[in-house]
Amino acid sequence: MLTMVDHRNRLSVQVEKDVRTHLKEKVFQTTIPRNVRVSEAPSFGKPAMIYDFRCAGAQAYIRLASELIRKEEKVSI
Repeated sequence: MLTMVDHRNRLSVQVEKDVRTHLKEKVFQTTIPRNVRVSEAPSFGKPAMIYDFRCAGAQAYIRLASELIRKEEKVSI
């Protein structure tokens, strides 16, 4: 899983490319963006989903959970 991804940053883009090249299908397609609201959540004693479920970071975690469930369903069939 790639976290704190910022596609405006060349280093972030290069790191993602390298990780995907070397680890291939072991890396989830969903990436978690760098997000202030997700970073703020622990300071308020809340998970990101409760603190601001509409923010980009929380929505990315929801997509990641969905991707994980789909992968697990394929394995169990």
